[in-house]
Amino acid sequence: MTPTQYLIGSAIAGAALCSRMCIVSRTTGALLIAASAMGISAPAMALGDQTLMASDGSQVECSASARDLTRISLVEDEFASVSKINTGNPADDFSVVNEPVRGDIYLSVPDGFARPALSFFATSKRGYVYKFICRISGDQAVQVFISNPAIAKADAAEAGPQNVQQASSQDRAIELVQAMYGGQIVDGYEMRQRSLRPVYVGDLKVQMIAEYRGSEMTGRVLRIENNGAQETTLTEASVAPASSLAVSIAEPRLAPGKVTTAYLVSRTGN
Repeated sequence: MTPTQYLIGSAIAGAALCSRMCIVSRTTGALLIAASAMGISAPAMALGDQTLMASDGSQVECSASARDLTRISLVEDEFASVSKINTGNPADDFSVVNEPVRGDIYLSVPDGFARPALSFFATSKRGYVYKFICRISGDQAVQVFISNPAIAKADAAEAGPQNVQQASSQDRAIELVQAMYGGQIVDGYEMRQRSLRPVYVGDLKVQMIAEYRGSEMTGRVLRIENNGAQETTLTEASVAPASSLAVSIAEPRLAPGKVTTAYLVSRTGN
């Protein structure tokens, strides 16, 4: 599979999550779509905005403008200082300005700058150090955004273990919904094909046809039929209790006489 095919596949998966899942899943789907769009459009914006990942002490390779300003910004962090060598030759030296309000740095090179790249070290207010190698290319202004995964982990740890555990439970609930949708066997879950007596909610005939039971979570597959004379729109609230961890409805708009499938995940015992 080519990188472009992978990105398009991620976008399709994201669209499915956005349209079918609970709010957690819709957020995941939106992130997939955004990441795919950024990846697909990356070649066209190679000399414009650049979004890069970097860790403490790593080398950051980017592009810098030959005739305009280059702005480098840290995500959830700010630059505190920059270290570079002054050559003493104006034609071989470049300018670095540490802007104090947002903590960004701005690079510029003089006319006739002979070197193919700029190199310098920068330290952030959170204590991370980055080595920059910025190759000179293009005449337009450039923006570079640096994201450090360690910052997100540190923020999650500060938020407390309860939030981390909740996010983990939601992720597992989404995975269980996806497995039920594909009719897969899931490790740690007992899958039972069972058809309970249907119940009627207004014009809707609702029947559970399968159950995935685990020690922490239980997934249920529901068959929903519209026995009324009017089209109805199914919502998460209409097919699942508020305590559900994840909800997916195969076809929310249900015409008279039509059948759809819903997938629910809740904590075991609920």
